Amino acid sequence: MINLVLFGPPGAGKGTQAEKIVEKYELVHLSTGDIFRRNMKQHTELGDLAKSYIDQGQLVPDAVTIKMLEAEVDAHTDANGFIFDGFPRTTAQAEALDSFLESKNTSITVMLALVVNDEELKDRLKKRAEVSGRTDDADPEIIANRIAVYKKQTAPVADYYRAKNKYEEVDGVGSIDEISEKLFDAIERHE
Repeated sequence: MINLVLFGPPGAGKGTQAEKIVEKYELVHLSTGDIFRRNMKQHTELGDLAKSYIDQGQLVPDAVTIKMLEAEVDAHTDANGFIFDGFPRTTAQAEALDSFLESKNTSITVMLALVVNDEELKDRLKKRAEVSGRTDDADPEIIANRIAVYKKQTAPVADYYRAKNKYEEVDGVGSIDEISEKLFDAIERHE
């Protein structure tokens, strides 16, 4: 079983690259953003709670995120593995994910960290807002706050995976296919 953490700031290309990885390795893509949006659209209790944090550019609390994610993993008992996109975002979440996966007799194979500079991220998010209509990508203040939150609260998770020799940094600038090939190489080094 291959279990990947796809890591990077908002706009780094995680969703795009996750599609390529899913296609190649036949994994289940679990995007916390997609899971949150689906729960928010359906106005579930957890979805409404998540929305109140996201609308302020803040991270959703661990307990809410973990509960949603565990339900998704449990729904795919025959999976070849998972891509965790947008999770874990804190060391506490990484530890909770490890514990949960251990209870399923598996573990994270590698964390793939897409690295993209701030100006490129801002440009990508503005373009994504125009195409997708996502209001959280259109407001420059929210964009700046999301990048700052990522750097302050999320980037330290990389150290957690580095300590376990499960961290691979990948340049997230270039053509989609070039970036995909770099990611495939990193995955295969850890299989």
